[in-house]
Amino acid sequence: MGAGHLRPLQVPGPSPVHAVAPHVKVVATLLFVAAVVSTPRQQVWAFAVDAAVLVAVARAARVPARAIAPRLMLELPFLAFAVVMPFVALGERVEVLGIVHLSVEGLWAAWNLLAKGLLGLTASLLLIATTPVDDLLRGLERLGVPPVFTAIAGSMLRYLGVIGGQLRRMQVARVSRGHDPRWIWQARAIAATVGALFVRTFERGERVHLAMVSRGYPGSMPAVRPVPAATAAGWCAALVVPAVAATTAVVASGWLP
Repeated sequence: MGAGHLRPLQVPGPSPVHAVAPHVKVVATLLFVAAVVSTPRQQVWAFAVDAAVLVAVARAARVPARAIAPRLMLELPFLAFAVVMPFVALGERVEVLGIVHLSVEGLWAAWNLLAKGLLGLTASLLLIATTPVDDLLRGLERLGVPPVFTAIAGSMLRYLGVIGGQLRRMQVARVSRGHDPRWIWQARAIAATVGALFVRTFERGERVHLAMVSRGYPGSMPAVRPVPAATAAGWCAALVVPAVAATTAVVASGWLP
């Protein structure tokens, strides 16, 4: 059983980015995000440079914008929080359109949250789009993550679709019995559904683990296909991305004389 519900997130290769070893891409992504987070929020040009780097990576990986843009909706909760910040933050205030007075500190905080969150999310989506889930888990193991954690993560990803289907069937059964989730006094039925889903998921996990052990499960998932090997050229090419972001952060911070 594969993580089929994650396949729409992946863009098939080949491309130079797809050919890089998964653990190399993980390291490059983490370093890039760390560099972005370290960038001063007032240096807007620095975030433009980081965005240009991601665009270059997407073009090299042949990942179209339509494959990334819908997934950026994950940023919406942070967007809602950022919209509120200029209204509730303290400090100096600025008049906008002659109607409202917004906090300068709140505006910078909202920009900081949105810019860094959007860049980090885009980098993660590019990693997922160019790396199959099985290869990504193997790459994490090569970086020292214990196999038990990658096995749990792999099983969770594989069975998310099964659990989602179970939840939809339970919702249909609840609604067909007159429990309309739009009314607050019927929240008890929703809580009961969540509790029953947890119990069924736990029981399914026990049965799946027992079936795996009875078939000789050694403690780690077998490799579906060979994982690309890390090469010196791959490391150099991948580390160019965080190197540019780190250099931009250093220059923007004024650390260079």
